[in-house]
Amino acid sequence: MISQQTIQQILSRIDIVEIVGNFVKLKKRGANYLGLCPFHNEKSPSFTVTPSKEIFKCFGCGVSGNAIKFLMEHEKYSYVEALRWLAQKYDVPIEETEVSAEVRQQQQLADSLYIINNFAREYFSNTLFNTEEGQNVGLSYFEERGFTQETIKKFQLGYSLNVWDAFTKAAISKGYNLEYLQKTGLVTVRNEQPGDNYRGRVIFPIHNQSGKVLGFGARILVKNDRAPKYINSPENEIYIKNRVLYGTYFARHAIDKLNECLLVEGYTDVISLHQAGIENVVASSGTSLTQHQLRLIKKYTNNLTILFDGDNAGIKAALRGLDMAIEEGLNVKLVLIPDKEDPDSYVQKIGAAAFREFIAANKQDFVLFKLQISMQEAGNDSSRKSQLVNEIAETISKIDKTEDFTRQQDYIRQCSQVLKIDEQGMINLVNKFIRERFQKKENQLAKEQAASTPPDDDLSPEAIAAMEAMEGGGEPAVNFFNPDEKQERELVKILLRFGDKPFSEEDKSTVADYIFHLPYDFESLADNEMVRKILREYKQFYDQDNLPDRKWFLYHNDQDISSMVVHIMEDKEAELSAAWKEKFEIDTVYGDNAYLKDTISTTNYLILRKIRKMIVENQQEMERSTVFEEQIKCIEMHKHLKQLETELTQGIGTVIFR
Repeated sequence: MISQQTIQQILSRIDIVEIVGNFVKLKKRGANYLGLCPFHNEKSPSFTVTPSKEIFKCFGCGVSGNAIKFLMEHEKYSYVEALRWLAQKYDVPIEETEVSAEVRQQQQLADSLYIINNFAREYFSNTLFNTEEGQNVGLSYFEERGFTQETIKKFQLGYSLNVWDAFTKAAISKGYNLEYLQKTGLVTVRNEQPGDNYRGRVIFPIHNQSGKVLGFGARILVKNDRAPKYINSPENEIYIKNRVLYGTYFARHAIDKLNECLLVEGYTDVISLHQAGIENVVASSGTSLTQHQLRLIKKYTNNLTILFDGDNAGIKAALRGLDMAIEEGLNVKLVLIPDKEDPDSYVQKIGAAAFREFIAANKQDFVLFKLQISMQEAGNDSSRKSQLVNEIAETISKIDKTEDFTRQQDYIRQCSQVLKIDEQGMINLVNKFIRERFQKKENQLAKEQAASTPPDDDLSPEAIAAMEAMEGGGEPAVNFFNPDEKQERELVKILLRFGDKPFSEEDKSTVADYIFHLPYDFESLADNEMVRKILREYKQFYDQDNLPDRKWFLYHNDQDISSMVVHIMEDKEAELSAAWKEKFEIDTVYGDNAYLKDTISTTNYLILRKIRKMIVENQQEMERSTVFEEQIKCIEMHKHLKQLETELTQGIGTVIFR
């Protein structure tokens, strides 16, 4: 884990204009900056960066957030990956919290492998362009494939000399560890002699989502029945083949913007399509799709179109990943490339524009395609047809998200017609598979709970209450615009913006002092769970005489808290005060210079809301009571509460604040 001290250093250096400006061309417009939104296609700029609040917002598509959120959305980084990117940019040394020796060793090994791979990438690229053999063999091959030098450099392609240990000597002379060189697959040892594993081959670096080199694919150029056409890096601490799709780093923005991912089979298919301007494409590198790869695609889009050669092997390879893709909620289409071509050769044959038109015109629904292919294979075999009905019903049953209900019903109707079976029978069969799957999950969950949950008498009352709340459906999602929560958000805004500002010159108190010394716990007064979390954490800092700045919460590692703070900072200044004056006759003024009155008004309102709830509860208690003495107490309480209410609505608060 990255230490809190490191995170604070990173946050203190963040310049949102500089960070967003790395990816979006921004123009200054008053106090803000304007540009074309990178998250949707637009011709007129509606994407705004506000440096004073350290947030961005697109008024076209609605996406908003802070600098870290921008990196997470634009680059598809995790929160930790975004922090590491910022640390590298601002030259902040990353200090890790205390971890076990084993974990630290794994981290150091992973870092070493990345460093070696980066050295190898530079070495192979230099060999391709700056050696006679590289130019005559490697570069000639790429040029014959139709790749321009710009494309070759973009994908960082390279060449390994057809010499036993040219790379090995270069790497060892730089001090790289032989064991780690072997682990990457770059070096092999035979007869106790280390040598180059990829000699005489062109090199395709394989990148992760942030552009680091995970491994390599190496293609032989001379016919050799004893040698494989491709050698890929072995799996190690940083390269796990079933979690990687070739070209993701170069395709991620296009996939996100076009809301579609094209999936092909090989490296050269990806490179040729990119060169033709079709950039939303990645490759499975000849393997069947895995759940990890499908989830990687879903980070960018729900729409997957698989491009395959029209041979049987390509079709069967496509079908293998179908059910998993549907289970992940992807909308899957299939395009078969004609004339025994592959995407690489076909796009060069007909051109980019015609290729795009071909894809658009020849997309086939995956479920219906599977049904047609299976029907052809089944022929007149009744047992095979019966098996097919079950297979299709099971596939359809995996479309189980609420928003996909209509699509599921369409599949049932269409497949019933093709199979010539009763539609209600198909519905029943689909439901049977759904019930079986749910039952299996419930059984598994019950086993896990039985193994991990202590008996009720071992649980605290708070834990039992939490479990009962979960069983009742849990808490509703946060609604940032619930009118009853506006003042709660305003209190958070006041603390984040003015918590350290002076409140009273007499006792040198701050705004935070004033708020937290009132005889009310504002955390308990708040209805919104996120507001309560923020107030609780802020109070913890306050109790330690260490007020957090706004950035701590704006860039909080809890993305729900971070998102709420962004929404709070987006609110128009003092838009609530006018409503308070009209409804509660509380005078307010606007702007930063009004923070004292805004603080009093906000706290008064929240306390007033609490008092009015108490008035209602007291009245209900008085109505229920049949004992005269209890009724008298309720009447006295009512008078007291009404007095407090009057003082608060006048904006004085003399009783409350003594």
